[in-house]
Amino acid sequence: MNPLVSKVLAKAKHWREETAALRALCLGAGLTEELKWGQACYTLGDDQNVVLIHGFKDYVALLFMKGVLMQDPKGMLVQQTKNVQAARQIRFTSLAEITKLTPALKAYLKDAIALEKSGAKVVMKTAAQFDVVEEFQRSIDDDPKLAEAFFALTPGRQKGYLLHFAGAKQSATRLARIEKHSPRIIKGLGLDD
Repeated sequence: MNPLVSKVLAKAKHWREETAALRALCLGAGLTEELKWGQACYTLGDDQNVVLIHGFKDYVALLFMKGVLMQDPKGMLVQQTKNVQAARQIRFTSLAEITKLTPALKAYLKDAIALEKSGAKVVMKTAAQFDVVEEFQRSIDDDPKLAEAFFALTPGRQKGYLLHFAGAKQSATRLARIEKHSPRIIKGLGLDD
């Protein structure tokens, strides 16, 4: 057990018993425990991320990093949001549920480890494959400086902006977001820089 993970988990207000049970399963599978993104993350010896445990208000989950490639014989893997490409979760709301599913969870962990050892890669969508909202398309069509700056951004920064703009339901909100972030794009900054 990694002492940094133990320290973080000791401060948790929710899902303590459930997290302890999931932690035991991950460690029992022979994975190395690390603290990444503020979560208990389980890796293969050469620092290949396999699964992490994270808690939310309504559930605690095992997040399999390459879950989209995994076998899912029990139909338990869930795509967290529509924009998550590779990872998949198995969600729990009680210790009893984890206990009942322990044999299946061991099989899922075994599959995730074998998948990581195989070197399999998830083919991610490129920035060009994401939808460009009409308002932003007009902006880059009308402003060559903005267009040049946007396409000079890294693919990850481009995706971040495209998802942020598309996340607004109303055109006025999309336009406000585009107006707010256009100077940042021109400076070569990402959404969170």
